[in-house]
Parts: sequence; structure tokens; C-alpha cells
Amino acid sequence: MRYNLISNSLFIKNRKNFEAQMKPNTIAILTSNDVKHNNADDVMGFTQNNDLFYLSGIDQEDTILVLYPDAYKEENRAILFVRETNEHIKIWDGEKLTKEQATEVSGIERVEWNSEFETLLQYMAFEADGFYLGHNEHLKRVTKDQETQQDRMIKWCKQKYPLHEYYRAAKITRDLRPIKSDEEVAQIQKAANISVEGFKRVLSACKPNMKEYELEAELTYELTKSGGTRHAFKPIVASGKNACVLHYNTNDDVCKDGDMILLDFGVCYANYNSDTTRCIPVNGKFTERQKEVYKAVLHCLKEGSKLLKPGTPHADYEKQMASLVETQLIKLGLLNADEVAKQDPKKPLYKKYFMHGTAHHLGLDVHDVGLYSRTIEEGMVFTCEPGIYIPEEGIGCRLENDYLITKDGNVNLTEAMPIEIEEIESLMNN
Repeated sequence: MRYNLISNSLFIKNRKNFEAQMKPNTIAILTSNDVKHNNADDVMGFTQNNDLFYLSGIDQEDTILVLYPDAYKEENRAILFVRETNEHIKIWDGEKLTKEQATEVSGIERVEWNSEFETLLQYMAFEADGFYLGHNEHLKRVTKDQETQQDRMIKWCKQKYPLHEYYRAAKITRDLRPIKSDEEVAQIQKAANISVEGFKRVLSACKPNMKEYELEAELTYELTKSGGTRHAFKPIVASGKNACVLHYNTNDDVCKDGDMILLDFGVCYANYNSDTTRCIPVNGKFTERQKEVYKAVLHCLKEGSKLLKPGTPHADYEKQMASLVETQLIKLGLLNADEVAKQDPKKPLYKKYFMHGTAHHLGLDVHDVGLYSRTIEEGMVFTCEPGIYIPEEGIGCRLENDYLITKDGNVNLTEAMPIEIEEIESLMNN
């Protein structure tokens, strides 16, 4: 693996917390993700199921975790099933985890080959009253039209054991994962540190008439060189009017002299992610109008991030952030104060120039699991990302940091990434 081994004490603790929320005499079954295919015999690469990783630390395909804390036999209370290596796999793909290595990573004493899963589960299933099964539960779930290994496990389990009770493992992990341990924060911080260095490379490389993907390459270089697993998401390198497209990521346009570039990017390190956004002038010097818009957004970031503190309802935070942006839009001459005072609250005028939320959970997923009906708590990690988008002027500006919530407020995990106008201009011109 590219990243340093995480102490298995994290996964032991996570399993203990998960088991504490399971109903009596139930079995939890978590499966790995599929290896996604591209065309012919090509694959897109493997990304582990984050709930499985959270509970085991195993970063390998064809893995199953079974937890049965009330099992009569102690050896059945936690079993990890992994793929057995054979000569063909060794030659073509390399060796997989041994049982001993799987124990070292996960802290689970009993490790079996996954070919033994059905037989061993049979011995435990009729002793149990129900199952917790994993599923990709997310507001923006992208697997709704694809059958996953989780879907196949649900189908198989219900067919084989139709009269058992069934429960959602994701409901428990959704409750646990938003609160990050010190070990998890350390991984997010490593991801953020790589992002900082990648951004500095972009500042040094940027010049008029470059293609946007050339700057994307600088981010990719630093990510790979520093041991990052992958981009947290496909980077957005949007110059000029492209920055007004929120999810623009073709990155194939020319960076023109006088334009501003919006870079929204993140690093995945040890399956934990950073998510940052910065805006820079192509030629190293902001125009006066770009400065005005940039300062307005930076003001909203600085003031809005102060609202990320324990006890704050998320809806209240977003409402206050929208008010901050609205005030700046009036100062920029984009909205009329009198019209704003008379506006329909259900159709706020600021939506023309600012149309997205500004804080999401961050962790194993970039948009990490967690209910936004839950108040902000100590140990959570949030982004803060206000923006202003003016298509008619070819200006789109968004600024984003990552914040750890503490009892006294928050800590900016991306503090080291240049953000002040003077610093950005100085670095670009030196």
C-alpha cells in the first residue's frame, strides 16, 4: 500500500462502537466493493467500501467482515474472510494478504478464506435472530442503476434466510463516522498537506495560454509523488467563464491572459480525503474586479467558518452563510438592497449568483455520511465553501477550507494553503 499502516486499535475501537449499537443476537455482514471494469479486460481500479474499511482497515477486494458479538462460541464473534492467493493470482496480480497480515491490519484474530464464508455462516445463522447488511446509502448515491456486491449479498441472504429480521448497517455507521478520532484526523491532515503542496506547484507553473489540464497534471504529480492513493474526485480546473459551471471538470480549455482560474481539488490518502478550492489569476495579477469578488468571497469564508462550532444546527449555519453572501452581492452591485428587502423568502435573489450549500461532512467520503438534521458536534470535519458566480462577467469564485470542530470552535486543517491575494500574487510572480 502507498500509505503508512494505520494502527489496528482504530478499527478495534470502531468495531466495538458499532457492536454497541447492534440489536441483541444479530449478525452484521459487510462486503467489499467490486472491481469496476472499463472495456475489454481493462479495469478502473479498486476503491474499498468505506464502511468495511472503517470497521476493518482492509483495503482489498473480495473481502467480507462478519460480526456476531452475541455468538455462543467466542471464535465466531468476529470473522474476516479474505481472498486466497493462488499461483495464477501471484503471477498476474501479485500476492494478496495472508491471514497473518489481515490480522495485523484489522486486529481480528480469526481470518478465513472467503471460500469458507457460506459454510461458516450457516453454523451461526440459525442461532441468530437477524442480520445487519451494508448498502450504499447516500442522498447522491450513484450506484442506483448498478448491482453491487452489497446488493448481491442482500439478495442472497434474504433468499437463504427469509424469516430472519433485517437491519441497515449504514444506519449505525452514519451515526458513528461523522465523529472523527485522532487517528482519522491525522489521515485527513496528511491528505490536506499534499493538497497544499499541489497548489503551490500550480502557482509556480501557471501562465497564460496553458491548457487547464496542464495545471491538473501538477496536482496529479504532487499527489502521486507524496503517496496519495488518488484524487479525492476529478479535479476542477476552470478558467474564465468555465468557473461558473459548478462541476466543470473537462479541464481542456485554454487559460487566457486576464482570466481567473477556479481550482477545486482534493487528495485521497489512506482512504481519507481533503477537499479545497482556490482561485488564482492566470497572469499572476488579479484585476480590480476580480479582487472585489475575491475579497467578498474570502470575507464570507472567514466569517462563515466561525459559525462552524458545536451546538449549531446545520440549517442555521447555512442560513447565516447565505445572508453573508447576500450582503456581499449587494456591495458588489449585483443585487439591489430594496429588491432584496421585498423578495419572496422562498425564492431568494442571491440564488442567481450563489446556488449551493457551503458545508459538508468530510472523511472517508468527500461528501461523507451524516445527517444534516444533526447539530454540529465536536470531532466532526466540515468543509466551508462560499462562492459567487457571475456568468455575464466571466468570473466564478469559490474558496474552500477543511475544518475540524473542537469544543472551542474549529481548527483549519488547510491553514497552510495560500489564500490571501498578496501571498498568491507574490508566489506566482516569484
